[in-house]
Amino acid sequence: MYPNPRMLAVPVLALSALFAAPVAAETGDDLTGFDLADAASEPEDTASESAESVPQEERPPQGPVASGPPSGVAPFKFVFDETWATVGIGAGLVPSYSGSDDYIVFPLPLIVGRVAGVGISPNGPGFNLDLLSQGPSLMPPETSFSFGPSFRFRNDRANQIEDEVVELATELDVAIEVGVNGGVSFPGIFAERDSITLNAQVRWDILDAHNGMLFEPGISYFRPFGNSAALQLSVNASFVDDDFADYYYTVTPSDAAATGLAEFTADGGLNSVGSIAILTFDFDGNALNGGLNIYTVAGYTRMVGDAADTPFTAERGSANQFIGGIGLGYTF
Repeated sequence: MYPNPRMLAVPVLALSALFAAPVAAETGDDLTGFDLADAASEPEDTASESAESVPQEERPPQGPVASGPPSGVAPFKFVFDETWATVGIGAGLVPSYSGSDDYIVFPLPLIVGRVAGVGISPNGPGFNLDLLSQGPSLMPPETSFSFGPSFRFRNDRANQIEDEVVELATELDVAIEVGVNGGVSFPGIFAERDSITLNAQVRWDILDAHNGMLFEPGISYFRPFGNSAALQLSVNASFVDDDFADYYYTVTPSDAAATGLAEFTADGGLNSVGSIAILTFDFDGNALNGGLNIYTVAGYTRMVGDAADTPFTAERGSANQFIGGIGLGYTF
């Protein structure tokens, strides 16, 4: 799980990436009203025999052979080729710090895509790279794997603290976390184009802020509805080491003197569990041709262990953390 719910918002447009692989295999009536694969593989001799059975005087004038979909089917360019991207911007309502019960409006810049065979997906205020990213295919989707580096920016309790007491505590530094992520996706679980993905990532701070490590396993379910909408449900957990917990949840003697809160020493362990739901809708009803889409996100995180017991949470905030957001994206 993402320990700070304000960091949950950016994975929204991963929907476009999820559409790309399973939907690329769907080239039948559900997409364009005719089967591209069948049209491409129709034997030439069948067409010749049909033409020869028509008397010469009734045959249409010969000319260039037309290509494209049959009459009455609107053509479109399949956007999910070897290189594509979705960019967007939105706004979310998130806690002002991890454990806060005050909420702020937070901007949500978004980017996801595939460049030079490498997949790019959001990771809170950061991103993951998938070195095993698969390109579009006409074959039915199969079990697939992902693996690559992971990057994350964390500014928890570095600014925008709304609680006047917590604001008196020591201001924390911005952290940049670097690590690896991986997962395995199983398609066709309950429906033709749905999938279940098991994933995990481990990251370490490289800016000497919390100097700690996080391990975040999760499971997600993806389900498209036609070609215009899709829903993704995820359940995640977050485990942190003692350095991380001490940095964000310990109330030092100086903090206690400044805030009036009781001293508290935090240890690592299970930090939070939670879930998030992401619903995306394509404006023209066809996500395969790119263009504008709208997304909404709603999530809940329950802080546990010392993350919930610290006075920053127990006395001045809440272990129940919520997030909600909406935004616009454009795929090209």
